[in-house]
Amino acid sequence: MNALLLIDIQNDFLPGGALAVPEGDLIIPIVNQLQERFDLVVATQDWHPANHKSFASNHEGKNPFEMTELLGLPQVLWPDHCLQDTPGADLAPALEARKIEAIFRKGTNPEIDSYSGFYDNGRLKSTGLADYLRGKGVTQLYLAGLAADYCVYYSAKDALSEGFEKFFIEDATRPISQEGYEAARADMLASGGKIIKSSDLL
Repeated sequence: MNALLLIDIQNDFLPGGALAVPEGDLIIPIVNQLQERFDLVVATQDWHPANHKSFASNHEGKNPFEMTELLGLPQVLWPDHCLQDTPGADLAPALEARKIEAIFRKGTNPEIDSYSGFYDNGRLKSTGLADYLRGKGVTQLYLAGLAADYCVYYSAKDALSEGFEKFFIEDATRPISQEGYEAARADMLASGGKIIKSSDLL
């Protein structure tokens, strides 16, 4: 059984959004095509409360993209984004949602960020995604979404640690930083992940 995991394809991560990923909108037509090739499609959704401590606005004198620590972990301070019950947190309107069977929300704990779709950054709490996939009989997990060097990368790492065969669909994701993505890509390959193109599936 294979599954397609769509990571954070939300308005705030698209051009014009609060934390826009360059060319993030260009993955949507590819992702929509890919969905037809999978037995199971699931998605993640960043879902932050307004007092989330990863927001620079909640740290006096700090600016977006400066570094701090949360619960002893290095933390990038972000612009406010994907606030619960706001249009920015909605899935992109152009994203075909008909085949998405379940959506796993993350980043709800104001004390710690949550890049991965499986756990928060401190692995304090599971989203339940791994158990859900195992319950469906999934062994192969294909990842697409935003952003390649953060939430897709951390989800890919956790997919491997949870025992799934992981495929990273490179042209169905975009990074915030190309330099950051090159490091993430090298780490994924070294960890046993497979990096493919959508053309390998379509």
